[in-house]
Amino acid sequence: MNKFLVASLGLLACASLAMGADGKVYKLKLASSWESTMPVLGEVPKELKDRVEKMSDGRIEIRIDYPSKHKSPFALLDFTKSGQYDIGYTTSYYYKGKDAKMMFFTATPFMMNTAEQTAWYEFGGGKELEAKVFDPYNIKIFRAGNTGTQMGGWFKKEIKTVDDLKGLKIRIPGFGGEIYAKLGANINTISTGELYMALEMGTIDAVEWVSPAYDMALGFHRVAKYYYTGWQEPTGEVQFFVNKKAYEKLPADLQAIFESAAADVAQMVNTKVFFVNTQYWAKMKSEYPDIEVKSFPPEVMAALRKATNELLDEESAKDPLFKEIIDSQRAFMKMAREWTKMSDYAYIKTSEE
Repeated sequence: MNKFLVASLGLLACASLAMGADGKVYKLKLASSWESTMPVLGEVPKELKDRVEKMSDGRIEIRIDYPSKHKSPFALLDFTKSGQYDIGYTTSYYYKGKDAKMMFFTATPFMMNTAEQTAWYEFGGGKELEAKVFDPYNIKIFRAGNTGTQMGGWFKKEIKTVDDLKGLKIRIPGFGGEIYAKLGANINTISTGELYMALEMGTIDAVEWVSPAYDMALGFHRVAKYYYTGWQEPTGEVQFFVNKKAYEKLPADLQAIFESAAADVAQMVNTKVFFVNTQYWAKMKSEYPDIEVKSFPPEVMAALRKATNELLDEESAKDPLFKEIIDSQRAFMKMAREWTKMSDYAYIKTSEE
């Protein structure tokens, strides 16, 4: 065998090893619920793409489509289920209208904070319950990051009593909106691009968005000075919805690479959101000193909590799996909150006195 042939075979062998035993490049399509310009969240698809492609040495390629391309930011459940896209980057509570159980894996009002929810999900049975919900949709879930505790929103007038919620025109999505509606508020679903004008012109009286990292870019602080602390989303998980058939076609090593890359991205998001919130809140306070941070009065919080539990119990009576999930969350939170109070809350309270 001549040297040229030996060298050629060696190169082919190296190429085969680099491409994997099957010699294939797996091309995946990802649809995002958020544009690339959305602070922090908009960066996530590119972060996943970069990590997966680098870690797999090019054996996986990911193509990203943003809402400006696919035109349906709230249709990613169906996109991924059908295989139109292999990956949907979104948040599960967007699809509560299709399956109420999906909201539990983003946030449950008056329930666990981010650390508590993550512990429940990873080690307290949450991941297994999530699989029960999403298996019928042919979807496998990977956590993609968390917004942390969300603020209660921007209000043009102060909320002093439960009666102040009656007739209040507020933009708030999902289950939080149902709770406000139960107490007499008028829920509005104005699109993101029109929210500032709607708030400025009085079409709405209040808007719930996320936190300073996301809110400042939309300018709500310019027209509504009351910034309320939250109750409706004490955590805010976002996810990669992955078509199970597409995922199962990946060799085991590429599945492990995808899982590792997704976990890395999720951790990056959690840390960056916290950092950016601190930066934007400092900027808001310095440039708009008239912003007043408020918490809803005890009477209002009690009414919101009561309405929340009534709605959760009504749904539990209709759906055994819904009941299994909320019972699991309530049981874990009962234990977890004791530790949260002894650790984080006690430290903050005593160290600032």
